Amino acid sequence: MTDLEELKAIIKDSGMTMVAVAEKAGMVRETLYNRLAGKGEFTASEIVGLTSALRLTVKQRDSIFFARKVEGNATNSI
Repeated sequence: MTDLEELKAIIKDSGMTMVAVAEKAGMVRETLYNRLAGKGEFTASEIVGLTSALRLTVKQRDSIFFARKVEGNATNSI
């Protein structure tokens, strides 16, 4: 699940416009707007592009794009 609020805050703090972020990430502007509105999931190439464009750390990238809410106790059963 994508943390859209964290991503929006980082974009805002970047000082770039949404258009500039989309261009630097190799995305169509409309696609970025749709993803930020919760329409569809970010693709791997979009994540890579945004990570580069926004200069995200691995920790930031993972926190935004790969965060999972874990409930209860986790157990491994293999």
